[in-house]
Amino acid sequence: MIAFIKLSPIILLAGLMMGSNLGNLGLDILVIAPIATIYAAIIAMVTEKYKLNELVDAAVDRVKEMQLVFFILMLAYAMAEAFMSTGVGAAIINLALGLGITAKTVAIVAFVICCILSIATGTSWGTFAACAPIFLWLNHIVGGNVIITVCAIAGGSCFGDNIGLISDTTVVSSGIQGVEVIHRVRHQGVWSILCLILAAVMFVVVSLNLPNEVGSAADAIEQIPEEVWTTLSQERPSAVSLLNQVKEGVPFYMIIPLILVLILAVKGISTLACLGVGIVSSYVLGLIAGTVENTHAFLDLMYTGFSDAGSWVIVMMMWVGAFGGIMSKMNAFAPLSNLVVKVVRSVRQLMFANGLLSIIGNAALADEMAQIVTIGPIIKEITDENVVASEEDLYKLHLRNATFGDALGVFGSQLIPWHVYLGFFAGIASTIYPLVEFTPFDFIKYNFMAIIAVGSILLLTLTGWDRFVPLFKLPSEPDVQLKKNIKNQ
Repeated sequence: MIAFIKLSPIILLAGLMMGSNLGNLGLDILVIAPIATIYAAIIAMVTEKYKLNELVDAAVDRVKEMQLVFFILMLAYAMAEAFMSTGVGAAIINLALGLGITAKTVAIVAFVICCILSIATGTSWGTFAACAPIFLWLNHIVGGNVIITVCAIAGGSCFGDNIGLISDTTVVSSGIQGVEVIHRVRHQGVWSILCLILAAVMFVVVSLNLPNEVGSAADAIEQIPEEVWTTLSQERPSAVSLLNQVKEGVPFYMIIPLILVLILAVKGISTLACLGVGIVSSYVLGLIAGTVENTHAFLDLMYTGFSDAGSWVIVMMMWVGAFGGIMSKMNAFAPLSNLVVKVVRSVRQLMFANGLLSIIGNAALADEMAQIVTIGPIIKEITDENVVASEEDLYKLHLRNATFGDALGVFGSQLIPWHVYLGFFAGIASTIYPLVEFTPFDFIKYNFMAIIAVGSILLLTLTGWDRFVPLFKLPSEPDVQLKKNIKNQ
């Protein structure tokens, strides 16, 4: 009974999130997290007799560990704002659209462009809002399959949210596991690209029997109804700026900031340095291209990025960190950890179980960030408390846990009909392209990126076939062992 009471703060957190996402409770996680934290502190004082100042110290210590994450998040939001406003995103889109699009190619082009743009901007929601008007109306012009195309846009939009240096889910999931974002990106990079290639092939295959009529992005943008522009200006103002830049055109050299960031990331340069180079290069090139009016205007973009990060995600992370510190202080996750360890027979099976907890948590909470911040500390503690490994090998396990939290959160959301992600996508798509009333199930049928990513990461982890993917291999026995196996020897 005591064990259940210690876990009840997690149940409360999950219940409030579900009530808000699926019901009419209407609470943001910025309200839910403090409620759960205060409740956890009360439970810790009652069950473990901790004094309040001891719990405050535990909460503050956990938040202190995340200071670097806060700086990364602020710069990430600032660079995303810069890339959306200075023409980097528009250059990416125009570079591909200049080749001419047919019904056979509209889905694959939309998919690839959304993958690249989501890396550049770090936001799947923003990428979807920016690209859906272009590609859904372009699909209409060339006579493509609208469901295939909308799935391509959705899957591609989520790609950068899972691996982009400036994605909040990438940064937060890495921070919770205590790993560098840049190391995490390198760890999953080859796997992510392989998933992208396989998904791209599938979009080509399912589009083979479609027409060859060529359409233009300018025509597609001209067909966008006025009410769509109004909705976008309210929901995603930066998407309106990007669409106007696509229509008016920007120099192709505005893609250079993204290329520089990707090169530095591949070379293993620190995340803060990569973000700094992206911001400075977009400023300099934007001045040359005329997309940045002056230094003051660019600083306003930085201010917007910093304030957006500070007004929600950083505050949320602080409360979640405090919650995790208190839960860890009273060893609340021990029952769940013991259950997992009782079932598994190897470290690899334990890691697979962590993946299952992530996808189940995402389905239960119907929110990828809630899953990351709720399940993330649990799978980290399960790993730390039950695995004997060198510091280097344990770090690799943490990298996989971070990838689980993000990939099974972002891509998993695309396969869960009641998820807030699909609710947002369906609402935006129906507004942008009112000829079709989209439902969440429309985003699942051809969402090859999500299907391949979710299925492959679980399969590779369980079977050990991840050893065939460069940089993705998990350490194996006897280099890593379960503590219970050592005791039984």
